[in-house]
Amino acid sequence: MGISDIQIHVCQHTSAIGAGQMKGEKSELEFLALRLLTDEGIEGHSFGFAGRGAQMAGQIAATAVKPWLLGKDPLYREALWHESRVQDRWWGHTPIYTYGPFDIALWDITAKRAGLPLFQLLGGYRDKVPVYASSLLHPTAEEYAVEALACKQRGLHGYKLHPPGHYAFDLAAYRACREAVGDDFVLMADPVAAYNHEQALRMGRELEKLNFYWLEEPLYDVDLYGLKMLTSKLDIPICGTEVIAGSHYSAAYCIQERIVDMVRTDVSWKGGVTAVMKTARLAEAFGVQCELHTAIYHPLELVNLHCACAMRNGEFFEILWPPNVYNFGLLEDIHIDEEGYAHVPTGPGMGIDLDWDFIDNATVAVL
Repeated sequence: MGISDIQIHVCQHTSAIGAGQMKGEKSELEFLALRLLTDEGIEGHSFGFAGRGAQMAGQIAATAVKPWLLGKDPLYREALWHESRVQDRWWGHTPIYTYGPFDIALWDITAKRAGLPLFQLLGGYRDKVPVYASSLLHPTAEEYAVEALACKQRGLHGYKLHPPGHYAFDLAAYRACREAVGDDFVLMADPVAAYNHEQALRMGRELEKLNFYWLEEPLYDVDLYGLKMLTSKLDIPICGTEVIAGSHYSAAYCIQERIVDMVRTDVSWKGGVTAVMKTARLAEAFGVQCELHTAIYHPLELVNLHCACAMRNGEFFEILWPPNVYNFGLLEDIHIDEEGYAHVPTGPGMGIDLDWDFIDNATVAVL
């Protein structure tokens, strides 16, 4: 089999059309949509993260990845993944989200050819995963608390705060959420690398008193020394490696040196399905949890869900809340039941097709 054509749709979501129960709201969000065509007639599809602009992301993908991938056999995913590392080192130097969509599309082709859902092709472990809600920014502590309680009442299995990174405000929000949901509901903290070491240490001790489940990225992922000191001093698990470059290679060092307690990966920012499963298996060998980071857009979240259902050492499925903000591009919604579990589709490939009518409507260029 050979890849006969690659179409990179540069997209801006400026209309409210879309399928499913929770239609995407009008926004200025930008993204890519990939279509890999083969000489056997099987197509591989994927969404792509686009940073601050789809035009830039699309041009990089079209110049740095598309030329060498054309004509290659999509079933040689491992070889292509390693070749992509070589290509990137030879002056590609692409953003961390560039190769992931191509790898996803390769896996989509393979699963469709095998007639299997992706999670079973990867090695099925489960059919559903407990969901936790991951907040956007809110202007008051009370708004976080209201949302946390609503998520608990919805049946979700946890709520993670993304506060603005101001110590006093953040602590007030953490306390308000714990008071709102009670002692037993799972709460996580993710200040998005906002603190210095002293603030992170003090906040970690406060979060321990509040029975928070983990503290995520309190410092920059590249602050390996600072993270290691926090991990050694705090009882609350430190979760990291979300945006550090190097995929499972850098995660290996972080696990070995106990720089963090739990590692993070996702199909969008780490190099696709191949990279996620490498990181998950690596972490499992060391008895370490590998928690999947939200891939933001639901067509990418769907791929994350397939990976989550093929691994044992990831407890949750993360969805940004409210979900309708990023829920566009699929013909059906990801099914989250009343008990807060996300169910993986069982059709071939990803199991839910991309909404190409929506994509075509949002497309401003095809590269």
